[in-house]
Amino acid sequence: MFNSNRDKEKIVVLKLGGSVLTGAKSYRRAAQFLKHHTELAPHEKLVVVVSAQKLTTDTLERRARRIGRPPGVRSLDLLWSTGELRSVALLTLHLEAMGVSSVGLNVHETGLQFTSEHEPGRSHPRLTGLHLKAAVAQYVVVVVPGFLATRGDGAIVSLGRGGSDFSAVLLAIGLGAERCELVKDVPGYFDDDPHENARARNLPSLTFKEALHMANQGCQLVQPHALLAAGEANLPLVIRSLGERAAFTVISRDANDGNRELRNEPLVAER
Repeated sequence: MFNSNRDKEKIVVLKLGGSVLTGAKSYRRAAQFLKHHTELAPHEKLVVVVSAQKLTTDTLERRARRIGRPPGVRSLDLLWSTGELRSVALLTLHLEAMGVSSVGLNVHETGLQFTSEHEPGRSHPRLTGLHLKAAVAQYVVVVVPGFLATRGDGAIVSLGRGGSDFSAVLLAIGLGAERCELVKDVPGYFDDDPHENARARNLPSLTFKEALHMANQGCQLVQPHALLAAGEANLPLVIRSLGERAAFTVISRDANDGNRELRNEPLVAER
């Protein structure tokens, strides 16, 4: 996150994945981080996209496969959605307990939808309806489920592995957000796996083309669909962790010029 002296209110979409939401205490930590942001950047409204708690999606799929092989796609998507909704509710409860103006929305209220003319796999969902925009106008923090959208008939549809990144980018585009921040368990991109190489060097800037090339080489830090959609919309992506004074990576159309404004703003760090 970034702090700015500009007074104009802006929307920032921030995604918290399962690598961050690892257990009961992690929701409180995330809520504290968001509260700190609202204090340091009062001109920004946050739309927080959350994944299910770590390992929940796999656990639910195993349970479904014990019942029937293969499980029905629609039923499995419905079961998966319970993990994201649990995360929405838990994080919102912590924010409310801390006195943060916040609300949690379900999949249908969020409004990410495939139109009746475009089925999943042939196109990507778009932000529809006014419910999310009305919530952003009323609250400082709006928490929504990632990984999920709906079809024209109202059925819940999952967006594939890494789909929370994709849904966060699509919501940021639909809301005209200033940027989209994807919070991971590593502070941005590195020239090697930082979990295995302590000397791995952080890459502060990447172009969308460079990030896609890394994805094709096996670096799945950000879902390729998310990178493609952000690149087409020229939406700056910030890849970061919750860590205090942590490094981060800005992905933009031009790594030298496109993120200069973001780089000149101090990062909001966790207390």
